[in-house]
Amino acid sequence: MQPTFTIRRATAADAARLTALVRSSGAYRGRYAPIITGYRVTADYLARHEVFLAADANDRLLGFYALVLDPPELDLAFVADEAQGLGIGRRLLAHMLRRAAQARLPEVRVVSHPPAEDFYRRLGAQRVGTVPPSPPKITWERPELRFAVPH
Repeated sequence: MQPTFTIRRATAADAARLTALVRSSGAYRGRYAPIITGYRVTADYLARHEVFLAADANDRLLGFYALVLDPPELDLAFVADEAQGLGIGRRLLAHMLRRAAQARLPEVRVVSHPPAEDFYRRLGAQRVGTVPPSPPKITWERPELRFAVPH
């Protein structure tokens, strides 16, 4: 059964819990942990970018995404570990593509966390290359994908 939730623009008041979601992500344990060590979603970041969150009726944070408009890129996309597999990520990405269409973007770049590549490809992203490591935090290659934005 699909959970009931709403998608809304994130505000400065959401910064701490967005940061907590990033830092608690099970997808970034082990070798991937350094990329989120010390990471913060700031009020300034939320003001500069299109950041939308999914929350349930009790305002429990289920996930969020951040769309950078110039250059067009999906900068962040997270779903709470306990909410994965419920269609939240799929709905957040559909929302992101609608926002990109409203902004008249032709495409959206994604530098993917390697384990998330299949998810993005199932939603229509095409792999266009690989981004090399950038030590010391990122010691692995990352898939580079693009979503064509339907208009």
